[in-house]
Amino acid sequence: MLDPEDLYTVAAELPELVKPVLVQALPGFVDAGSAGRLLGRQLLDRLPHQELVTFDVDQLVDHRSHRPVMTFSEDHWESYTPHSLALYLVHDEVSEPFLFLTGPEPDYHWERFVAAVQGLIERFDVRLTVGINAIPMAVPHTRPTGLTAHATRPELVAGYEPWLATVQVPGSVGALLEYRLGEAGQDAMGFAVHVPHYLAQAEYPDAADTLLDAIARATGLVLPRAELRSAAEETRGKIDEQVGRSEEVAAVVRALEQQYDAFADSRGRLPLMTVDRESLPTADELGAELERFLAEQNGKDE
Repeated sequence: MLDPEDLYTVAAELPELVKPVLVQALPGFVDAGSAGRLLGRQLLDRLPHQELVTFDVDQLVDHRSHRPVMTFSEDHWESYTPHSLALYLVHDEVSEPFLFLTGPEPDYHWERFVAAVQGLIERFDVRLTVGINAIPMAVPHTRPTGLTAHATRPELVAGYEPWLATVQVPGSVGALLEYRLGEAGQDAMGFAVHVPHYLAQAEYPDAADTLLDAIARATGLVLPRAELRSAAEETRGKIDEQVGRSEEVAAVVRALEQQYDAFADSRGRLPLMTVDRESLPTADELGAELERFLAEQNGKDE
């Protein structure tokens, strides 16, 4: 393996930290409801921060798959906004310092990147690493937003009931980092928020707010949530208004509610979404109908 430290540049002066928390948000091919992006924007817009480490995105990111934005004005290129993958020092609302790693998920050098982050975790004597993810699920927006919690030690996720049995899923850098930290005997955990799959392509602030709440409870950090709560309430109102325009779509939502409630009643005894399969439409059927309707309504609103 090439030297992991060649992937990044550190600030001239690094602060002395006492066993900080590291929050990592590296949205990959799935960031349902833009939850990871909304969370990152909330932290960096609302809390004081400074850049400690910058990663070389030219080595890590496929720019043809994730094209950076350029602005063209009349007869010339006016600006270029490159990708940024960085480790920040952030202070929460009571001035407690923590580390925040965010940016595009690397396309290349996964093991080398993970080794680089592990080196930084050791360098800053990080006590706990917390990752976030957002996945589309066959759940209605009218029910509490759920979470799947996971960790390198079961004690870290005590109180969270599992939603899934054993499954194989596409890997991610964030998941690989948690796995490697577990192998090294270091504490790491993560939360995957469940986003209604018919809202996966839209901004869903409730998902980001749910993740912030989970991070705060796991770490003791005091994080800004007022703006996300307000945006979540406004978004739910708009969704309810759109759904209320069609009895057919309202029936779809009720079917999702029935499916959700049936699973919640049997939680802990049966795998996810295996309840009353024959008596309910499939998640794909429900989601396709609701997605079609909401897309039509959004087009009218625009």
